[in-house]
Amino acid sequence: MVQEFQTQQQISYEVAIKLRDLEQGQKLMKDRVLLIGKNLIEFEEKSSAEITEIKKEVQEMKTDVKRIKSIIESLSEEVSKSARKEELAILSRQYKMFEPLNYARIEDVEEIIDEKLGKGKKHSQKEELENSDSKHAFWAGKV
Repeated sequence: MVQEFQTQQQISYEVAIKLRDLEQGQKLMKDRVLLIGKNLIEFEEKSSAEITEIKKEVQEMKTDVKRIKSIIESLSEEVSKSARKEELAILSRQYKMFEPLNYARIEDVEEIIDEKLGKGKKHSQKEELENSDSKHAFWAGKV
């Protein structure tokens, strides 16, 4: 019986050791799970903060892009409204072809012809000049 008792004691001792080992393993596993959970929560908080920061930056970039786009559109409108160098050169050539100050009036041409041909009296020419001056007083700046 003593031997039986010792065997039972040995078995219960071994079971107690295995139970203690299992309890320690379970406690260790529990600590690891808690640590993993804590790390997961910290990671989630950090990720959430980074995501909100990135969202803010993206929103700022969107507003900047919209502002730049509107500036580019207004600049392109201004450029399309302005004259190009070639267009100005064409207008300059056209103006030189039709220089209005170099045109002679009909009266001036007739007067030059009369002078060259020697027709008419000097007195009648003076009267014509006075009449033409009064007709064209506006152009001479006398009005």
